[in-house]
Amino acid sequence: MRYLIALVLLVLPGLGWADDWEDQLIFNEGADGPRLRVISSTDTVLFAPLIDGFVAQNPNISVEYLVSGTADINQRVRATPDAFDIVVSSAMDLQLKLANDGFALPLKDIETPSWAQWHQSLFAFTTEPAAIVINRAAFEGQDIPQTRQGLIEALRKRPEEFRGRIGTYDVRDSGLGYLFATQDARASETFWRLMEVMGGLDVRLYCCSGEMINDLADGTILVAYNVLGSYAAVRAERKDALEVIFPTDFQTIMMRTALVSRATQQPDAAEAFIQYLVEERPVAQGSQLSLPPLMSQGESTDHETIGLNPALLTFLDDLKRKKFLSAWENAVIQ
Repeated sequence: MRYLIALVLLVLPGLGWADDWEDQLIFNEGADGPRLRVISSTDTVLFAPLIDGFVAQNPNISVEYLVSGTADINQRVRATPDAFDIVVSSAMDLQLKLANDGFALPLKDIETPSWAQWHQSLFAFTTEPAAIVINRAAFEGQDIPQTRQGLIEALRKRPEEFRGRIGTYDVRDSGLGYLFATQDARASETFWRLMEVMGGLDVRLYCCSGEMINDLADGTILVAYNVLGSYAAVRAERKDALEVIFPTDFQTIMMRTALVSRATQQPDAAEAFIQYLVEERPVAQGSQLSLPPLMSQGESTDHETIGLNPALLTFLDDLKRKKFLSAWENAVIQ
C-alpha cells in the first residue's frame, strides 16, 4: 500500500503529506529506538525499498523521510542543520559545497572507493545518467534522435509540431538542472545550440524530472531533455508511449550522494544508514522501483561521470553562476 501511495505522489506531484514538503512518510513508526530525519530530493517511490531494507536490518530505528527540491534542500540544511540527520541529493555540486563548508560529519569507518567520496564526509551510492525522453507518437515514421545534434535537426525539421511541447529544467531554480546544464556546457558547444533551438520553440521549464515525465506521459510535451534516467526508466516500463534515449555523443552521469549532518543528534544511527547505502544495500529483488547501484570505477570512467572533486564548485562561484545564468536566459528565454 505504501508504494501505491508513493506512486500516486509521483504521478501527482502537487500532493503531499504536509504543505511544505513534496512528500513526507515515516517508516517503522512503532520502533522503540532513535528516529532518523532524512531530507532527500529522491521521490519516495524510488527510495522506499532502500529504507525498507535498512529498517529490516535495524528494527529499533524509525525513519522520517522528507522530500524536497535540490536547491531547497541546500537552503534548509544551511538554515537549520540540526533539523536533519541525513541529507540525500542528486545535486552533487551543492552537496559537495555543504560538505566543504563544514555541514557534514566525517565518518571514518565507511569503506568506499576514493573516487566515490569526499573527505570521508560525502558518499556516492548510485550512478545515474541524464536522458532524453520522447513520446514515441511524435516520431512515428521518423528517425529517433540518438544525439543532441540529432535532436536539434528533428526540432528544426518540424518546428510547429514541437512548439510549446519541449521540456527541460529551469536551471535558475533546480539544483540538479543547473548541475546537468553546466556539465553539458563544459563538454560541448552543442548544448548551447540546443538551448537556442528549444528557446525558439517556447520550451517549457520544470523544477524536476517527475513533472516532466508526467507531462510526457499525458502528451502535454513530446520531448524532455536531461531527465534523470532512473525516473524515466520507471515510467517508461509502465507507459509504452515513452522511449528513453541515452545520447551517444556524450553522456552526463551524476552520482547521487548522502551525508550525515554535523549537527545530528543520532550519529550512530545516521552512520549505520550511510553504511547501509554505501556498503550493504542489495539491488532490490522483484522490484523495478530501486535506484541503480554505483558503477565500478572502470564502468564509470567509460562515460562522462561527474566527479566528486573541487571542479564541481566552479559554477557555484557567484560571478560564474551569474554569467552562466545570463547566457542560459539569453538562449532559452526568447
